[in-house]
Amino acid sequence: MEWSALIYIFLTVITVALGLCVDNRDYVADYMRGGRRYLSWFGTEKGNGLRERQQARNWIAMAAIYCLMTGVSACRIAVGNDYWVYRDNFKLIAQNRHVASEFGFNFIVKWLQGLFGYDNYLPIFAFFSIVTVWFFVKALHDQGRYFAFSLYLLMTGGYYFNSLNSVRYYMALAIALFSMKYVLRREFGKFILTILAAALFHKSALLVIPVYLVAYFLAAAPLKRWHYVVGTVFLGSLAFGQKLYREIIFFFYPFYRNSAFDNGELSVANILKCVCVLALCLICYRQSLRENVINRFYFFLNVIGLVVYCCGSFIPEVSRVGYYMIISQVFLVPELLAWMPWKWLRRLGYLGVIGAFGCYFFLLLKGMYAVDVRLLPYRNWIFN
Repeated sequence: MEWSALIYIFLTVITVALGLCVDNRDYVADYMRGGRRYLSWFGTEKGNGLRERQQARNWIAMAAIYCLMTGVSACRIAVGNDYWVYRDNFKLIAQNRHVASEFGFNFIVKWLQGLFGYDNYLPIFAFFSIVTVWFFVKALHDQGRYFAFSLYLLMTGGYYFNSLNSVRYYMALAIALFSMKYVLRREFGKFILTILAAALFHKSALLVIPVYLVAYFLAAAPLKRWHYVVGTVFLGSLAFGQKLYREIIFFFYPFYRNSAFDNGELSVANILKCVCVLALCLICYRQSLRENVINRFYFFLNVIGLVVYCCGSFIPEVSRVGYYMIISQVFLVPELLAWMPWKWLRRLGYLGVIGAFGCYFFLLLKGMYAVDVRLLPYRNWIFN
């Protein structure tokens, strides 16, 4: 591992340290109730001045976090195995030739080329970095009661760093994370419109509409016998209906058929993450899940994610499909640990999660040199 890996390490340490200055627990609790009630956070009740000062500190810290994350992402050059593939696609879009990317992506690229000129690809990568990081940070602010911990999981879990690759997909993933609040606030129209906007950049985002709605329905309603029957039928379809599912996938993404991504491999690391999180859920069920619809929503997303990873190896790029569900861990895990029943167990849980994700991040850094990843060595257009 050479020196440029330190940029990713320092970025993670500095942003999480800044995240410790953010205390938005009261804001999130009110905001997630929906409507205009969250505005009372700035109301005239006693202590309003203290809350306003805290919120000002929050915004300053988050602005610094956003600028650091955006700066590293937007200023990169030749980082990611598909960087030059995207550059070639930008040129094809300018020439009005066919590319596989969605309409929204092509439209934005062509608009930016009109502003900055043909084959001026740096501002295009910067634009998508600015938008993607904004959705990530805004989602953490609006939904993460333990902001610094959620940010730590986002960074060490690889979601941010992988967004330097696969530009379209990770922008859609960031929007999906942002859209969870609309489901939880029962603003389903806003949720669907937001996901439809994300699908203009990556069609796979459409998957989250039924998945998130089903997860919320299961979280909000007491489970009945027919729920288990439907779940069993779905599991059976994954086992015996793989050919049908594959044909549906290849209808939207024909270039995945028999490609390097169509390898049938299991994502062991993600299966382990799901299993460990669900074990935490069992320990903390009474304290943080039984009566909490929000946490139950994240719980069912992890259950669905585990099913996808265990039974969906026939899906090309199954890890990306599962990310739409298990990225909710950045909200669920801090909530579970905060409500652990015994103090010694809570401390052990924090140490275990921080250590496990730290080790995962280290392995992720080592894997970034692989030919099919190439997120390291890091280069940017300022110094390189």
